[in-house]
Amino acid sequence: MANTHTHGQWTSRMGFVLAATGSAVGLGNIWKFPYMIGQSGGAAFVLVYLLCIAAIGLPILVAEWMIGRRGQKNPISTMGELARKNGRSGAWALVGFTGVLGAFLILSFYSVIGGWALSYTGDAAAGAFAGMDKDGVGNAFGAFLADAGSLLTWHTVFMALTVGVVAMGVSGGLERASKLLMPALGILLFVLVGYGATTGGFGEAAAYLFNPDWSKLTGKVVLAALGHAFFTLSLGMGIMMAYGSYLGQDVNLLRTARTVVIMDTVIAIAAGFAIFPIVFANGLDPAAGPGLIFVTLPIAFGNMGAGTLLGTLFFLLLTFAALTSAISLLEPVVELVEERTPLGRVSATLTTGLVIWALGIASLLSFNLWSEVKFIGLNIFDLLDQLTSKFMLPLTGLGAIVFAAWCLDRDSVRKELGLGELGFSVWNLVSRFVAPIGVIVVFISNL
Repeated sequence: MANTHTHGQWTSRMGFVLAATGSAVGLGNIWKFPYMIGQSGGAAFVLVYLLCIAAIGLPILVAEWMIGRRGQKNPISTMGELARKNGRSGAWALVGFTGVLGAFLILSFYSVIGGWALSYTGDAAAGAFAGMDKDGVGNAFGAFLADAGSLLTWHTVFMALTVGVVAMGVSGGLERASKLLMPALGILLFVLVGYGATTGGFGEAAAYLFNPDWSKLTGKVVLAALGHAFFTLSLGMGIMMAYGSYLGQDVNLLRTARTVVIMDTVIAIAAGFAIFPIVFANGLDPAAGPGLIFVTLPIAFGNMGAGTLLGTLFFLLLTFAALTSAISLLEPVVELVEERTPLGRVSATLTTGLVIWALGIASLLSFNLWSEVKFIGLNIFDLLDQLTSKFMLPLTGLGAIVFAAWCLDRDSVRKELGLGELGFSVWNLVSRFVAPIGVIVVFISNL
């Protein structure tokens, strides 16, 4: 039988904003966004990305919060019950299901990368990168990935931290951790940007980020910007529906979403100003791809004054960003188990955390002992990444925005968003056509 429990609530709007921003600000901002800028030609990508955030990211974020707040339950129950109340098929619950399953699968391999960040924090603090050249750092990273025992240890530590926070509940865990980690993340980022301003590469970094080269604006770059705008806000994972279910009626969804989007974007741009001045000042390649963080930057940290301190601060920042997102990925799964089983909060968190941890072992082994195990040409880590990012998340996000725009009562939506006739007309245009078409374009291009 289902467990009867008191549904958690955010104690303040600021706590909710920090938690939602913490979910959005993850490895995607600190790790992926800078290297995507590098690979996509700089400022042209940034400007298209900002446009996509406004036209697609923000409306889907609002839709997911609105659905969650109305349902006040886990994403699956919320979608099913709201559909029936609005005279629609209960099959809409599948949207909630794919979201929760997506969060479950993503956290299993995301925790592995979070473990890398934890490990590199310790290495940087111990001065392990001192004097290393490109080959040395590359070989060290390769040896780390080949060591299943080390990967397992750090994956376990990272998952234990995530489980520990979520087990304490909405206000005592998620909200309290966000109020601690997000300001700390902001301070660390501010310190690193401040250092970047002293390197001599800051002007080059600013031009790289904001002086657009429109000749590099290809269809592939536009699609990359569109895709990242969708994924950076933790959309399509059941997270924002779960967070919305803890939200009171007094919070203005559009204004709050605008705040979260601005904070998320500012942190992503600031990460660029923390990373690229160091890259340019040391003559490194800004288009180094995923290796920018774990191979390219350690070369710089190992060969600069105060490199040990700066490297430690940077990887601590990366760990904080990974942890705030991991907490949010675990939450919708725990909410579902807590509501659908007799398990209480702590037991539900420990159980789901253990299962996700076990699946994560398969991901980390794909870098070493199971490297030859392939499905449709992909190892386990890449298979989970591709399955979630290219299929499950776009479909879930598309389902959420279509449901909010076409299935919910229009008058009640207008009142809930606090919009006049003109504002609601714009909302209808964006939510019914612009955002869904954008997601469909991303989905088809990924195929």
